[in-house]
Amino acid sequence: MFSRAGLLFGVATSESFRGVATAAASAGGMEPSARHPAGDRAAARWIAPRRSDGTMYAHFAEEFASELIDVRTDTDLDRSLALVSRRLGFDHFALSLELRSGSREAPGLLLHDYPDEWAKVYLGFDLAGQDPVRRACDKSFIGFSWGTLEDLIPLTRGDRQMLAVGRECGIGDGYTVPRHLPGLARGTCTFAVCPDRKLPRCRLAVAEIVGTLALTCALGLDPARREETVPILSDRQRECVLWVARGKTASETATILGIGTETVIQHLKAARDRYQVHCKQSLIVAALFDGLIGFSDIIRWRDTRSRRSSTH
Repeated sequence: MFSRAGLLFGVATSESFRGVATAAASAGGMEPSARHPAGDRAAARWIAPRRSDGTMYAHFAEEFASELIDVRTDTDLDRSLALVSRRLGFDHFALSLELRSGSREAPGLLLHDYPDEWAKVYLGFDLAGQDPVRRACDKSFIGFSWGTLEDLIPLTRGDRQMLAVGRECGIGDGYTVPRHLPGLARGTCTFAVCPDRKLPRCRLAVAEIVGTLALTCALGLDPARREETVPILSDRQRECVLWVARGKTASETATILGIGTETVIQHLKAARDRYQVHCKQSLIVAALFDGLIGFSDIIRWRDTRSRRSSTH
């Protein structure tokens, strides 16, 4: 499992994970500000296990890593997540994986053991697009507790109402681990407690690793993703797409590359055909997601150009 997808979400093998889990356990007892250079506020989302129980919970995570090696179906993963979430002191879990795939039969994966009442409300009213936790995932590199949502995004009245409905349905506080792989997948793994309980904060570091590992495993379960290939552009087509993404017209791109304007237009048309899109905006987005051009290729170029302009 990990040989196929482990590196994509930052975990190579269960052996390497064991080392990370042990390090997380041994970090207990340190002050957050000492562990995290960004300061106490950011570090509050990453709390390592205490020395008294850190070794025990790291052992649970190590067992989970070993179990995932044998996982072959989403049912197996569901069972393993339910078990480890209870061992870590949580009442519920939810794993969501959205894939960028041309296959309608394999749009992604959703596993959870949330109360039926909340699941019916969330899915029945299609609340994913309004979910503040989902939006906050785009603003955090590491896991976060729902109590810190306002540190990540502005909460609307509708957001607060949605969280309140969740509590009425049996979901209190939660800890969500986000992972993004542009062009391939977006995933979250959440561990939650009932409204009358507090998050087991001394175990959130292990929950972070377990969530990452679970998402890695989930990504490897999708056979359609392994069969899908990224459209291939020629070097010249890629250059044309890059300069258009930087805001240049076909004429300006032609001057920069030393080729004819009509040649640039044909290169862009060929690139759109390969991606099966009909406008340059869709082409740019597709190329960014597939890594044919990078965000830094665009942003850094514009920043450099702005600095040069300001000095003249």
